[in-house]
Amino acid sequence: MHLQIVIQQKLAKQEHFFFTWHPSGRPDNEMTIWVSPHVHLGFRYSGSRHPKTSKAWLVALNAISYSPRGLIAVGEEEAARYLRENPGVR
Repeated sequence: MHLQIVIQQKLAKQEHFFFTWHPSGRPDNEMTIWVSPHVHLGFRYSGSRHPKTSKAWLVALNAISYSPRGLIAVGEEEAARYLRENPGVR
């Protein structure tokens, strides 16, 4: 859900960007796509529980999205580490 929110915010601003994730959860298996307002995207979720939104996670994902590599799917712990290592990001 956090990725969807960040992607929606960027597309609403008519931004284009790369989006990278690891489909199998392993760092040696990486997938990257180009995302633009002209590309149709869908989001698929499993489970019936609606996750709580973490503002810190959203801030980290948004900041990462402006890096040269673009938006990278990171977990909540990695997002927290990113914010600790980049204290000016808020």
